[in-house]
Amino acid sequence: MADNDTVARPYAQAAFEVAREQAALAELSESLAAARALLEDGRVVAFLAAPSLNDGQRLEFLQGLFADAVGKDSVFAGGSDRGTNFFRLLIENGRVDALPEISAQFEALKAKAENTVDAVITSAAPLSAAQRQAMAGALRERLGCDVDVTTEIDENLIGGAVIRAGDVVIDGSLRARLDGLANALTE
Repeated sequence: MADNDTVARPYAQAAFEVAREQAALAELSESLAAARALLEDGRVVAFLAAPSLNDGQRLEFLQGLFADAVGKDSVFAGGSDRGTNFFRLLIENGRVDALPEISAQFEALKAKAENTVDAVITSAAPLSAAQRQAMAGALRERLGCDVDVTTEIDENLIGGAVIRAGDVVIDGSLRARLDGLANALTE
């Protein structure tokens, strides 16, 4: 059986194309992010796999779940035919469990279309606003696109930072430098 990343690709591509045609990328992005959060909990997927449920009950359950969690106007809460049809397609093909991967791949397509990249800066200590802006500016210049920066703290780095932006990883942490020095000394 194919992994969920492979299964998710055509669904994400189709959802992206429809959302782009209808100028609804942001709306679908928010709904897919909510779907990802709700369905990453395996209990929901396990419940939906129950043989005692028919496809109509599965659809009704999912729409009710989204209406409660996100609001009745959500694409997936029955607020649009697009959302209903998308859920129906996933249910009929037994692919609801791929929704988290569909969301991730949709976000990658959206970022590429908008010429943006999400960057995560992991540092040993909190960054000041000036440091964060300087790093974002340097990344913008290096990558040639807009950068959405989020930060994380990992005290194990000792000092410096690790930056992950798309496929680019820049490890300027003191931990990496010490590991490199240790490797050089043992060779």
